[in-house]
Amino acid sequence: MRRVLRHTRLIAMVLVVLGIVAVALWPDTLEVDAVEVVRGPMQVTINEDGQTRVRERFVVSAPVTGRLQRIVLEPGDPVVRGRTVVARLTPVPSPLLDSRTSVELTASVEAARAAVGQTRAERDRAAETLSRARSAYARQEALAKAGAIASDDLEAAATAVKTGEEALRAAEFTVTRAEYELELARARLQAPTTGGGRAVDVVAPVDGVVLRRLRESETIVPSGDPLLEIGDPRRIEIVADFLSTDAVRIAPGSPVIVEQWGGGHPLKGRVRRVEPSGAMKVSALGVEEQRVNVIIDLTGDPGPPDAPAGSDGVRARAALGDGYRVEVRVVVWSEADVLKVPIGSLFRRGDGWAVFVVDAGLARLQPVELGQRNDVDGQVLDGLTAGERVVLHPPDTLVDGAQVAMRGQTEP
Repeated sequence: MRRVLRHTRLIAMVLVVLGIVAVALWPDTLEVDAVEVVRGPMQVTINEDGQTRVRERFVVSAPVTGRLQRIVLEPGDPVVRGRTVVARLTPVPSPLLDSRTSVELTASVEAARAAVGQTRAERDRAAETLSRARSAYARQEALAKAGAIASDDLEAAATAVKTGEEALRAAEFTVTRAEYELELARARLQAPTTGGGRAVDVVAPVDGVVLRRLRESETIVPSGDPLLEIGDPRRIEIVADFLSTDAVRIAPGSPVIVEQWGGGHPLKGRVRRVEPSGAMKVSALGVEEQRVNVIIDLTGDPGPPDAPAGSDGVRARAALGDGYRVEVRVVVWSEADVLKVPIGSLFRRGDGWAVFVVDAGLARLQPVELGQRNDVDGQVLDGLTAGERVVLHPPDTLVDGAQVAMRGQTEP
């Protein structure tokens, strides 16, 4: 009897030890989030910051050198083509003369007056020489008719007359030039004027509003100096500089989603042009990047002026101004019905991709072939079917065949 009791106790102890070992070696159940593989629309976008700008802007410059009167127009004021005076220029007053300059100009006047006297004397001498030449020619002509002189002497007298006439004409031109130089010297010596001449009005070249006022206070400006920038704020476009490696994937006509522009809904746009040349820019981290400008037009009906801001560009052109910051998403690929899986369930396995499929409480490693990807989903070409559930954000401790328990069902 005692022997049977001893054996029973030994068997019980062995069973307890085996139970403890079984519990210790029993695989742990991991709690995971799972999501269902579904079919639906998917698009791939390239995202970048952009800036609005008026599509056609005109720089109004000073047509002549003059004193610019104060520009009273403010940025945002409307202007009408050919009617609104945007700036007014008056003649520049003569500069003040210091004592040294005055003495120099007085000496220039006296020198010019002496030059006039000299040239007049030269003209009188040329006139007297011509008179004597004409008298000699008349005598020679009378002797030639009587046969008292040779024909060569008569030709020499005629040549002397022509030479005298040319010398007198040149002397008269010299006198005229000297008289003009005297007038110029006297004008330089005159007291400076205070203006008061006819003002020149600069009118708006196009309909629009004042975008920027480059000059405001009264000052003297040279010809061609920029004064104002005028444009039509209803003709707004967006320029965004993309990396050249991304720009090659963007084509004119690609749809664009405009976000973070200040309204409650995204706006719609379309790529009008991808500029053919890029430029080197330095990023905020100090990295040199080759950037290409992409020009985007807003699409959709802007609606009536009193319509509330919303989608499809309603009042977007009225709300957005020149130089506003926006975020653009250029759609480079889009499909209406694809098999997709959340990007958080994918992980690299060798050269490919894989997921953990939840099958009867176990996690099964499943390689997949992917197509397009964006920040949210990945397109599944092979390896999964719609309706299967995959582990979302699988932990590093999860292995093939591990027992899992779904923490909750997460919608894709």
